[in-house]
Amino acid sequence: MGVKSKAAAAILVLLLFLGSLWLQGSLDYHWESCLKGYNQVNKLHQLSNSSGTDGTAGSSVLEMCPGQTFQVSLLLSHLHAALGDTSDVLLQPYLSSWDELVKFMDALGPMVGLISKEIETKTSIIRQLALLAEENPEAELGPDGLPINSVSTEAGKNNNMKSSQHSSAYHSVQSMILVELNRGVVDFHHQTDSGCRTLLRLHRALLWLKLFLEKLAETPVTGRLRSPSELCRESYQQTLANHHTWFVRRAAELAFIALPERGYFFRLVCVQNQQELSTVLTKVVRAIGEVYERTQRALEDNNMLDLP
Repeated sequence: MGVKSKAAAAILVLLLFLGSLWLQGSLDYHWESCLKGYNQVNKLHQLSNSSGTDGTAGSSVLEMCPGQTFQVSLLLSHLHAALGDTSDVLLQPYLSSWDELVKFMDALGPMVGLISKEIETKTSIIRQLALLAEENPEAELGPDGLPINSVSTEAGKNNNMKSSQHSSAYHSVQSMILVELNRGVVDFHHQTDSGCRTLLRLHRALLWLKLFLEKLAETPVTGRLRSPSELCRESYQQTLANHHTWFVRRAAELAFIALPERGYFFRLVCVQNQQELSTVLTKVVRAIGEVYERTQRALEDNNMLDLP
């Protein structure tokens, strides 16, 4: 019993340590909630299918899933809205997509849910920068991205205000990059809270989630369906692990062991079986993929893929 208690204590200390590391090494997990009251008989309902051929804006509309916080239909809607009509990514629906992904992570329990706190911190940074830029459009910005001698206390109280408050400077990924480069906010050698650096951390996490959902959607012709825990760990190793220290990698992989089984994901998106899950997640993965590729090109074109 003493050995088990020591092991449990060691794991607890390890998980608490992860709270300061994750996206950059910043792993800020917080177990918040589980799914409540879902109805397993609620099936995927495809309302319409337009003539789109790329699997994004022309995707089927999904029903709301009653009795739960995370809504895959809202996630898909925000992702499509972020794509707009050009090769750019609109920041307001992009951040709204992250709001829904945070709910998804919270629903998976403590070992994955704590990362949602780090994500919320990142999205709040961009939202506050957008709000401050709107209030002080001509203000000179300091290295932290905030207006010099013009800090809005009201803005600080509204970090989580939805990005419908965005000024034209933070209307899209490309406009944000252009404005922050012109104002000298982006530092290529030292860490800052610029919108561009913050976006890069979100961008890396988005690739991890995209790959995880893509693997979860796979339906092998032969052989067993691999566990979500195994798939999440593998996705992490192929993405975020490349930006983490050895210790953080080992600790994160340990955390993924506690992921729920596949049936939980059926209920999470209101489907009955793997085939229906694959149908829903394939649509989501396609939309995430397009958002990711557009953001990747914008960051790459401005040499921002390795911002400290």
